Amino acid sequence: MSTLEGRDRTALLVVDVQNDVMAEADDAEAVVGRIAGLVDRARAQDVPVVWVQHSDEGLVHGGDGWQIVPALVPADGDPRVEKLHGDSFEGTDLEGVLAGLGVGRLVVAGAESDACIRSTIHGAFARGYDTILVGDAHTSGDKTAWGAPTPAQVAAHMNLYWSFQSAPGKTAGVVEADDVVFG
Repeated sequence: MSTLEGRDRTALLVVDVQNDVMAEADDAEAVVGRIAGLVDRARAQDVPVVWVQHSDEGLVHGGDGWQIVPALVPADGDPRVEKLHGDSFEGTDLEGVLAGLGVGRLVVAGAESDACIRSTIHGAFARGYDTILVGDAHTSGDKTAWGAPTPAQVAAHMNLYWSFQSAPGKTAGVVEADDVVFG
């Protein structure tokens, strides 16, 4: 039901599940395991898996920390998008990649909940995509030293407010990994 005409496919968007990001992430092993299960299910159903990788001063492009975690291996032909901003659409070719695949619905998982995931789901929704956040497949590092809630509270808040997101002609929602329907 997205507002993107003629784009009825779904894609799994895996955001910033990179070595250095996940090294500091809460419940990283379980989150990566759930993402791996989503990737396997998406591939089995011929659903595109699109990988996003962030780089900045602390996450150097091409370095070991920038690489996707070893438990998740992009397949040959899986689109990869490199970004410099929180929103995976800003300054990237993500929109063109998705348009080329006929995608109007995104299932989003990855890190960090309170930064790149939040920016990306808002960016997708504002651009007309039906946007599903996988509620148990996003995470963040602990930023309580700077006054932020715990990572678990951040994830819970993200899931709460995204489950009530709405706009004409498109849908948003939160679904647990085991309950994701790609078709």
